[in-house]
Amino acid sequence: MIVLHYNRKYSPYKSIKVTKELIEYKFSVLAMVMIVLFSFITIALYNLQILNQKQHSKRAVALGELIVEGTSVPRGRIYDRNYNLIVDNMPVKTIIYQKERGITKKEEIKLAYQVAELIDIDAGKLTDRNLREFWLINNNKGAQGKITPAERRLFKERKLTLSEMENLQLERITTDELNEYNDFDKKVAYLYFLMNQGYYYDEKVIKNETVTDQEYALISERVHILRGFKPKLDWERKYLYNNIFRLILGNVSTEKQGIPAELKDYYLNQGYQLNDRVGISYLEYQYEHFLKGVKPQYQLLKNNNYQLISAGERGKDIVLTIDIKLQQALEEILTEEILKTKREPNTAYYNRSLVVIINPKTGEILAMSGKQALPDNKGEYRIIDYTPGIMTSPVTVGSVIKGASMMVGYQQGVIDIGTRMLDECIKIKDTPRKCSWRTLGWVNDIEALKWSSNVYQFKIAMGVGKGQYAYNYPLKIDPEAFSIYRRTYHEFGLGVKTGIDLPIESIGYVGNSTLPGHLLNFAMGQYDTYTPIQLAQYISTLANNGYRLQPYLLKAVYQSSNNEHLKTALYQAHPQILNKVKVEDKYIKRVQEGLQAVMGGILGRGYMGNAPKPAGKTGTAESFFDSDGDGIIDKETITTTFAGYAPSDNPEMAIVVVSPDVRQLDTRSSYQSNVNRRIAIRVVNKFFALYQ
Repeated sequence: MIVLHYNRKYSPYKSIKVTKELIEYKFSVLAMVMIVLFSFITIALYNLQILNQKQHSKRAVALGELIVEGTSVPRGRIYDRNYNLIVDNMPVKTIIYQKERGITKKEEIKLAYQVAELIDIDAGKLTDRNLREFWLINNNKGAQGKITPAERRLFKERKLTLSEMENLQLERITTDELNEYNDFDKKVAYLYFLMNQGYYYDEKVIKNETVTDQEYALISERVHILRGFKPKLDWERKYLYNNIFRLILGNVSTEKQGIPAELKDYYLNQGYQLNDRVGISYLEYQYEHFLKGVKPQYQLLKNNNYQLISAGERGKDIVLTIDIKLQQALEEILTEEILKTKREPNTAYYNRSLVVIINPKTGEILAMSGKQALPDNKGEYRIIDYTPGIMTSPVTVGSVIKGASMMVGYQQGVIDIGTRMLDECIKIKDTPRKCSWRTLGWVNDIEALKWSSNVYQFKIAMGVGKGQYAYNYPLKIDPEAFSIYRRTYHEFGLGVKTGIDLPIESIGYVGNSTLPGHLLNFAMGQYDTYTPIQLAQYISTLANNGYRLQPYLLKAVYQSSNNEHLKTALYQAHPQILNKVKVEDKYIKRVQEGLQAVMGGILGRGYMGNAPKPAGKTGTAESFFDSDGDGIIDKETITTTFAGYAPSDNPEMAIVVVSPDVRQLDTRSSYQSNVNRRIAIRVVNKFFALYQ
């Protein structure tokens, strides 16, 4: 028998009651949550549809309309240091076409026929493919007949692409069919091609060269019926001094060219469009961020009209450190002297000279130019601009750097003020003798510079390299000596980038040999190579008591204005000290005395023309030349250099003149042109005529 026991603590009725109450509670909470949520939604809808209805309506309209930029605006002007205008913008009448929405190919062809009646277009640039494509558009039925049923089946089976089908049609157009077009039709065909090149929405330049006033007016009068065609005043750079300083001023891309392929990534990463006009070389490229204008912005409305949102603005104006009158004189002097030198004997491999004029107290480039003579077809020479070589063409410079070599001797304790050494030929075992240009006997540090003693530098180098010298015995030196020399040279700007504000600069050749003989050559400027701009920084550092300054071309930036006057300065350049030479001031003064002595001696006398209290150093270096362009150096030549400054007690200018390969050594003639001296004299005299 089964006995059931009743548990008074557990009641099924009580459990059902608790569950019901829990459900009712949860439902109440859920209802409250729903009420709160719907309240928020109601408030949001009220704000959207009632309170902020106008604001959101405007935003919805704006999102449905396209904001577009206008075409490029004129760039900033470029002035010289005396505020002479060098580069301006010149308006250019242009006829453009911008495709309207919904226009058909047939309608565009009709437009092309209308416009061809109004303007002259050179159809000589029309290609055979352009004409065939034009025929296809005009002959739809004939085009369909160029494709066989079998080819249509292959196309449906995706075994032929649309592009392949079109190529088949183009190939099968006969000569007779193309000959149906007369010269006027071909003009229209080329016009149609111009209307459709590039991106769909771009403004297409139809004509921007030799647009006549009549053509400009005819298009202007008919813009309401010539859908998408309109006249526009574009611009191009105008160089008021023609080709003076032209290469360094740089170039700007054309509207057709847009951004060149090699600069595409650089400019696109900065938010440019492919068809933007940009600086593509030298100063136009270097200071693009100042010179570029701000393009106007338009809203493209639903009716295809444009509404101006923000007006465009011409680029900012820049002022250069260059004195354009001094620059002009420098280029004329170089041209005359190079042509004159080419008529002298023993100059078969000479063809260029380079000059830098710099303010050694600020680093401002006052003028710089390189000119090169190239043979023409008449047995004469034509002169081209070689100014970029100042930054990119290093040469063996010779004794001109002995001021820096002396500093190494002082710095390392090998010599001191007044140290005397015997100038005698040096002979290292199994190598040729190494001598000065003549035996000088006992000389001190000043005399070593004045007479350009090679031997004095050799003996300093042996001391720096901890070598024990004996005539015709092997010489061992510490390879660290090369690094010691280079560290000091770098402090003067030799063998390092100067920091000039141009996009390209070379540091020159840095030798990797550690042979003792190469160290001796190094000390007299016959091993590593240096650019003219490095020499300019070096001589400036000596002139200004040991401060290496960054050379620069940008003096100031001004806000653009609607007139010729510069008003609001946005930027003013100041001297930038890169380093101070790590040598006591007394040694710098001692080298300065030596450079003054050079100008009073037979080696440097007259180089600085009428300059007051000049200081400087000449250089003659053995160099080498590839005479037949096969990439192999096969001729030994002489390169001459000069670096100087004046007045020595308060320098206003420093000058560097470099003439590579001025003499060839494999001839019986010992004649060596003094072109460097002639150039230096004329340029220095011109400078002080302008500034005194």
